[in-house]
Amino acid sequence: MTIDVAEVPRQKVEDALAKAKVALPAEDFEVLEKVVCSYSKVLEVLAGKSTTIKRLRRMLFGSTSEKSREVLGPQGNGDGKSGQARDGDKKPPQPGHGRNGFDAYRGAKTEHVEHHKLKPGDTCPMCGKGKVYEQRDRPRILVRLLGQSPLSATIYLLQKLRCNLCEKLFPAQPPKGVGPRKYDASAASMIGLLRYGGGFPFNRLDHLQDSVGIPLPSSTQWDIVRDAARGLSPAYEELKRQAAQGKVLHNDDTAMKILAWTGKRREASLRERAKEAADGHDPKADRTGIFTSGIVSEVRQRQIALFFTGRRHAGENLEALLKARDKSMSPPIQMCDALSRNSPKNFKTILANCLAHGRRQFVEQAENFPNECRHILGILAKVYKNDAIAKKRGMTDAERLNFHQDKSGPLMAKLHARLEKQLADKKVEPNSGMGQAIGYMLKHWEKLTLFLNKAGAPLDNNVCERALKKAILHRKNSLFYKTDNGAHVGDVFMSLIHTCDLSGTDPFNYLTQLQRHAKEVQAQPDRWLPWNYCRTIARDPPR
Repeated sequence: MTIDVAEVPRQKVEDALAKAKVALPAEDFEVLEKVVCSYSKVLEVLAGKSTTIKRLRRMLFGSTSEKSREVLGPQGNGDGKSGQARDGDKKPPQPGHGRNGFDAYRGAKTEHVEHHKLKPGDTCPMCGKGKVYEQRDRPRILVRLLGQSPLSATIYLLQKLRCNLCEKLFPAQPPKGVGPRKYDASAASMIGLLRYGGGFPFNRLDHLQDSVGIPLPSSTQWDIVRDAARGLSPAYEELKRQAAQGKVLHNDDTAMKILAWTGKRREASLRERAKEAADGHDPKADRTGIFTSGIVSEVRQRQIALFFTGRRHAGENLEALLKARDKSMSPPIQMCDALSRNSPKNFKTILANCLAHGRRQFVEQAENFPNECRHILGILAKVYKNDAIAKKRGMTDAERLNFHQDKSGPLMAKLHARLEKQLADKKVEPNSGMGQAIGYMLKHWEKLTLFLNKAGAPLDNNVCERALKKAILHRKNSLFYKTDNGAHVGDVFMSLIHTCDLSGTDPFNYLTQLQRHAKEVQAQPDRWLPWNYCRTIARDPPR
């Protein structure tokens, strides 16, 4: 079956879109423009002689893997050399994908069970002569997993007595630890962790809780996390203050949707934000895009993750964060991709670009230029291996810099010369996919190789890309935020949850303790961060 494809000059398409922009509402025009631009892009790619179904599928739906083994097949062994895979070669299994030992259950309760008949010091029932003793270092271990609903409920029937003469009532006191509030702090922590840490929408949790006989309406869930966010905000603000002092800051953003900034609601939101525009803090009034920016700051061997959702780009959110930076400190290293909107306009940073983005350009061309891409990806694989060795050995920033200059410097110099030679000898068409990949690397070479010149500079922005998966998961399942306040609540929870993940802290317990010590957190938020709140509780236990 053949499909008739209409060939329309680009100028006519642009004229038609200009007329539609006047006639249609902003929200409808945005949808129409995206469809037309996407259609034009697909036709442009299909017109290329080197286009394949595999490449088109990767462009439309993304690549499932960028590993050399997956991209180049059995010959892509990661060292830049070709060779068939040997019989019997098997990829080692990923850790954590099989059975777990008892020590993996860090959140499990431990219960000591005594022998049902014997106790230490009793006569051995087998020989009748010796005495049994306890093997404390080698007990028999039994792990038992139980199912339960995410949120459970207990109904307390408090006995009430009344005098038959004066009719005075004497109700029983609630059990110790049970307050007058219907929803415990742990309930808010679990709802927030499911919604903003696991992408579990309110409606889905509503149906689940109702099916197990403990109803929790979605509107009530929002009220709970909104109120909890007020108590968590001091810790979030303290994380922002400390993140501004970081030596290395990773940033990037992803698309998001806030209903208050779409359709007819947009005009009302613009009027509300008019005073911000007058102060010079609001982005362009005609900007229609909404973004969630992720910033990961490396501060004294720790990583702090922050999320900001709104009309600001990643660079504008980074600039707002750096206003809290100590003026006496030197400019930080900023790691991002090569988009100009990721860089702050009025704050100096030492800019580094993501080497993984440069590598991805060649991954996309591996099918069309397998030999050349195999060589380039092999060199980059050695550079990443050197960085892994530096991390494994626990090198300081200065030692890591010297190590990379010694081991990775010659490799990158060789790569740079090869890329330039490809263009100079006209072995690659500059406008082809391979030529554009080479041009990207050469154009941003200095920023892509900052790790060879600046101590502490990272190779890529993968840590921020992983952080943004929280926001992407939320967008995939919940689709949008309703208001700016709803987006702020999500930012607070995501920032605290992912910072706990990066520091190896239990986010559920952390969020719960912040709510139960709200006054102390408000007074001294620097003592209630994921890496020191346990010491604070141990030092000043609640009365």
